[in-house]
Amino acid sequence: MVIMKRLISTLFIVLLGVITFTSCSDSNVSDLQLSGNCALKSLKLDQYEGTIDPANRTVTVRVPETYTVENMAVTTLTISDSAESNIKVGDKLNMSTPQVIRVTNGDVLLDWTISVKRDEAKIKSFKINDIYTGIIDEEHKTISVYVPKGLDLTALTPTIEYSDDATLEPMSGVPTNFINPVVFKVKNNTAESQYTVTVTAIGKPSAVFVGLAVSMDQLNMEEQTACKWMLENVSNSLYASFADIKNGTVDLSECKVIWWHYHKDGGVDGKNAFEASAPEALNAALKLKDYYNNGGSFFFTRYATNMPAEIGAVANDACPNNCWGQNEADAETVNGPWSFMITGHTDHPLFQNLIMKSGEPTNVYTCDAGYRITNSTAQWHIGNDWGGYDDYTAWRSKTGGKDLAYGGDGAIVAWEFPASGTKGKILCIGSGCYDWYSIAEVAENYHKNIAKMTRNAFNYLMNK
Repeated sequence: MVIMKRLISTLFIVLLGVITFTSCSDSNVSDLQLSGNCALKSLKLDQYEGTIDPANRTVTVRVPETYTVENMAVTTLTISDSAESNIKVGDKLNMSTPQVIRVTNGDVLLDWTISVKRDEAKIKSFKINDIYTGIIDEEHKTISVYVPKGLDLTALTPTIEYSDDATLEPMSGVPTNFINPVVFKVKNNTAESQYTVTVTAIGKPSAVFVGLAVSMDQLNMEEQTACKWMLENVSNSLYASFADIKNGTVDLSECKVIWWHYHKDGGVDGKNAFEASAPEALNAALKLKDYYNNGGSFFFTRYATNMPAEIGAVANDACPNNCWGQNEADAETVNGPWSFMITGHTDHPLFQNLIMKSGEPTNVYTCDAGYRITNSTAQWHIGNDWGGYDDYTAWRSKTGGKDLAYGGDGAIVAWEFPASGTKGKILCIGSGCYDWYSIAEVAENYHKNIAKMTRNAFNYLMNK
C-alpha cells in the first residue's frame, strides 16, 4: 500500500512538471492587442460642441430649445490615435433618442453614449409661502397666485422649480414684494424666458375648491386638474383645505359655491370607507353644515358625493350604494367615447350647450378614444334586487334627492338636493364618465363637455 501511494505521488509530480513546462512555453503567449486607448476627445453635431464625461463615457450636446434634432450631422470627431469608430464625420444621426458610438483600438473597445439636451428655460412650479400654488400659463408666460387677504404682500416667499442648468432672477426662497406684478427671468445658455407673476389677495371668495391636502400642489392629478380649471375660469375663487374651513382661515361670508372633487385610487366604497378615508372633511362638517343651512351651495363630484349625508342634506343619511374605481397609473384606455343618459332632463341647466352626438339627444359623451380613465364611480343602484331602492320614486322619497342622469344599468349617476328654506343647493355627479385627468394626452372633443358641465354647474349654483 505504501509503495502504491509513493507511485501515485511520483506520477502527480511528473504530471505537474509537464503542465508547468507547457504553460511557460513561448509558443502559447497571447497575441491580443490590449494596449490601445479608446478615448473620445471631441465631438460636434451640426457644429454644436459636445461636453465629454470620461468617467461615465457620455457626451452631451446642448442645442437651442426649438432646434430640430432628428437629422444632425457629425461635424467633428476626434478619438485616440490608431483607434476607429462606428460613426464617422459626415454621418447623420437621429438624436431624438441617445446614440452609441463604439471606439475600438486593437482588441480594446469602449462604448460612449451621445445625448442631445435642449436649452430649456421654464418655470415648472411656483408656490407662495410653501402653501399657495401658482397657475402657470406657459403660452403667455404668466403665473397667477391666489392667496387669502391678510398676508403681507410685501414679503412673500416664492418657492420655484425651474429647468435644470438654468439661472433664475429674482431667486427662489427670497422674500419678495408682490404688491405689483413681478417679472422672473430664466436663462439657460441660448434659452431665455420671462414670467410675469401676479399675486391676488382674496378676502371673501365667491367660490372655493376644497380638498384634504394642505396646499393645491399636494392634490392628486385628477383633483389638481379640476382645481386649476376653477381658479382659471371662476372669478374670485380660491383653494382651501378642510383644515382652513374648520379653523375659519377662509372667510365664507360671500362664498356662493364650495366644490369638492374627491379622487382616491382604488375607489371609496360605502359610508364607512368614506369616513375612514376623509377624516379632515368630517372634522370640518359642522362648519360646512352651518354654511349650507345659511344658504351656501355645494358641488360634490366623484367620491365627494358621500358628503351630503355628513352635513344633514340627505333625508335618510345615506350615501351612494354602488361605488368603485381604478388606480390612475393603471387607468384603462377607452376605444371610443363614454357617455351617460339624461333622459327626461335635457332641459336642466347642467346639460346646456354641450357637444352632442348627432341623433343622440339624451346621451352626454365625456371622453374621446384613447383617453385613460379610472372609471371612478359613486352611484345609486336602483332595483328590487338589492340596495334598498326598488325604483326611482322610492329613492326620491327616502333621500329627498332629485335624479338627473343615469348609467347604462339605470343607476342614478347625477342628482341634486334642491334648495329648501334657508338651505342652499347641492349638485352631485358620481358618474365614472366625469373625469378630468388622463395619464395619456388625447385630442379633445367630447371631453370638453366636462368643463362645459362644470361651468354650467357654477352658473346654476350661483343663480346666474
